[in-house]
Amino acid sequence: MNRKLTWLFTAILLVFIPQARAQQAKKIAHIGVLNAVDAPSSHDALLKGLRELGYVEGKNIVIEYRSADGHLERFPELAAELVRLKVDVIVASGNPAIIALKKATQNIPVVMTVVADPVGAGFIASLARPGGNITGLTNIAEQLSGKRLELLKEINPKIAKVAVFRNPTIPTHTNLWKETLDASQALALTVLPVDIRATDEIERAFDAIMKEHVEALIVLPQPVTTTNQQIVELAAKNRLTAMYPFADDVELGGLMAYGSSRTDLWRRAAVNVDKILKGAKPGDRCPSSSRKSSSSSSISELPNRLASAFLPTCWRERIG
Repeated sequence: MNRKLTWLFTAILLVFIPQARAQQAKKIAHIGVLNAVDAPSSHDALLKGLRELGYVEGKNIVIEYRSADGHLERFPELAAELVRLKVDVIVASGNPAIIALKKATQNIPVVMTVVADPVGAGFIASLARPGGNITGLTNIAEQLSGKRLELLKEINPKIAKVAVFRNPTIPTHTNLWKETLDASQALALTVLPVDIRATDEIERAFDAIMKEHVEALIVLPQPVTTTNQQIVELAAKNRLTAMYPFADDVELGGLMAYGSSRTDLWRRAAVNVDKILKGAKPGDRCPSSSRKSSSSSSISELPNRLASAFLPTCWRERIG
């Protein structure tokens, strides 16, 4: 009898142990992350959000990070690489990255962060019913462009010429530039468009605008110039009244910002990742907007390096 029980127990183990191992293997989710530049703060925010939901890197999730290193033309090859890896979901930042992923896959769920006008860009059918394989978070960049220029004039009434860093290859920048131009006419300001497509163009851009004797700078939101330490430092060095698109730029030492928090958007992306890994369809999840986030403003002192040139305080606006 004991021998029979032993054989029975052994048989049960032989059947169920492989199944248990297979189920355990299935619990490890593979997440792709696609960004224009190496962005540790954004990645840390995503990991924080995932940890809050019970995910631990190396334990029940594996993350494949891919960066274009400031060269947006690399996005198609990086998107294709993540698709070949057969990740379960991809988190990506910025319109150019989403464009590449939309062309690369219609099956792998994509969670977008820091994306402007996803309906107009053709990423989703509508905010109410996105359809397809893309969902996530969108910021309201278009509606903020005019306000950024107004705040610059309020902070430094003496400014007459403002440089605007933009990327002509990003379709949404056409609307952003138009809104900025319209606002400049109402404020009697001259705005100078400066095109930046890659990080190695930043220093030349500053050389160009200083030759034009600009007094202020607006950085439109795009992967190459957003939350960029080099831009923050050069703007301060050249004593420019600089307006940035995200609160994170102020954390780097930037003068002021009006817009959402990139860090918060990346942290909140974890919620969409969690829902998708648990079976939700991205096409059924309404993308959320930074418009819905609580807004707050605070007055902070100008950095000492600029205090002699401008007013002693500046508005620091956050939506997020």
